[in-house]
Amino acid sequence: MVTNSTSLKGFDIRAIDGDLGFVNDFYFDDETWAIRYLTVETGGWLGGRQVLISPISVVQLDWQARRLEVSLTKDQVQNSPDIDTHLPVSRQHEASYLSYYGYPNYWGGPYLWGPAVYPAELMAGASLPGETQEERIGRESIASHLRSIAAVTGYRIQSLDGEIGHVSGFLVDDEVWAIRYLEVATRNWWPGKKVLVAPPWIQHVVWEESAVQIGLPRDVIQDAPEYADTRPITREYEGRLYQHYFLPPYWLNEAGHKSAAASGVRS
Repeated sequence: MVTNSTSLKGFDIRAIDGDLGFVNDFYFDDETWAIRYLTVETGGWLGGRQVLISPISVVQLDWQARRLEVSLTKDQVQNSPDIDTHLPVSRQHEASYLSYYGYPNYWGGPYLWGPAVYPAELMAGASLPGETQEERIGRESIASHLRSIAAVTGYRIQSLDGEIGHVSGFLVDDEVWAIRYLEVATRNWWPGKKVLVAPPWIQHVVWEESAVQIGLPRDVIQDAPEYADTRPITREYEGRLYQHYFLPPYWLNEAGHKSAAASGVRS
């Protein structure tokens, strides 16, 4: 299901043996736009420490109860590598984190989650055979490709022929844990209207200028189907959106990936 990330904020995180806290933010990969980690406020039981939870560990999302269940214990989370969520998270930090939980690197394969289409498929994975944790961490770059959704909210959106608004939200697919769309508030140009743009349509993100450059003309974006955050995103609406832009929808490409993964063929 595609939903606004604000709908997921505040969800309780439940471990195998009790509550961990609640979702506060999300880290996404600025190359693939996949949600790599949920930032969890743990409250009093960990002295207010924030921890990262990977979608790899999510086993159930209960919308009615506003709860995410994960296949972790509180002890595992308590003893996990301490990562300062107020600073950039490097690949070395990630390698340490993934190694601790026994997850394979998600950047080591052809799909959104490396060797897997869905993050849950990595739960059965293991560290590379014959490789120590020190070797695995040591060979990783210190560069970070992770960005906070909260930090990027408010970035200016620029079309091919001028500015059109700012990022007011993110729409997340809670099955593959990927950002499907950026919600664009256009009130300075078209009062009251919001539109969606997809990450593949982005030409550049100028991080130091807090600007997202879209490879589409302003009038084409203006005439796109309006997004109403009071209504759920349906496949029919998404279809109309892609038809408007004369672009192939993401689910056609992913259907091919799923078929290839099921047959053991690498694309």
